[in-house]
Amino acid sequence: MQRQTLNEYPVEPQVAAMRQEAEDTIDLVEVFYLFWGHLWQIILCLILGAAVAFSYTYFLVTPLYQATAKIYIVSASNDSVVNLSDLQIGASLTADYQELLLSRPLLQDVINNLSLNMDYNTLESMISITNTTDTRILKILVTSPDPQESADIANELVNQAGIYLPNIMETDAPNLVESAVAPASKSSPSYSKNTMLGGLAGAVLCCAVLLVRFLMNDTFVTPDDIAKYFGVQPLATIPEGDLGGFNSAGRKREKKKSKRKKGDAK
Repeated sequence: MQRQTLNEYPVEPQVAAMRQEAEDTIDLVEVFYLFWGHLWQIILCLILGAAVAFSYTYFLVTPLYQATAKIYIVSASNDSVVNLSDLQIGASLTADYQELLLSRPLLQDVINNLSLNMDYNTLESMISITNTTDTRILKILVTSPDPQESADIANELVNQAGIYLPNIMETDAPNLVESAVAPASKSSPSYSKNTMLGGLAGAVLCCAVLLVRFLMNDTFVTPDDIAKYFGVQPLATIPEGDLGGFNSAGRKREKKKSKRKKGDAK
């Protein structure tokens, strides 16, 4: 049966409404069988996406390392005892410490002391300072492509904080809780995570292309399509394809006729 598009058929308003309703409805069963019929393509796209994501992560993404140092921002009054006033002052000054630790003069001293080949803005983007909930402990996290450099920056930042902050805030120097050490393993990227995300993206993209092609296809493929869009069941169908022996016999008759015509012409 030769395929026809929906727009080639003149229809009555009732049939047009039925067609529009059918076009606006997505049959989930058909979509499932669509994906099932193209399962090998989806799996291939999944493998391809995973391979591309892994290759990109392995060859093009620079590994990063993180080192952490911690300081305590409350010192004892009278050189021995921490009283309630010290705790309250420490809690109120936590935000000030976080802001001042990223100030330009302090970071510039870190750059000069470590002879870093970077500017103030670059160093600031490598540093993250957070406050553990309900504590007066600040965690200084430094991210760098060099594991030893990340530890050196974190420790030097703590040292400069002990010099710079008391002069600005007229308070005691923060106490060191934990020095930074060079990390043994990278913090990012994650090969497994990126590979899984790449494979998932490839499979989703393949399914999206198949679904769009399915929704854009308005040709009649089976008699059920005619019943679906026009509400009538066809009585018979004429299959497409080679008629086998009938076509062979017809070709033989045509050849004999052409030979006879040539003989008559001679």
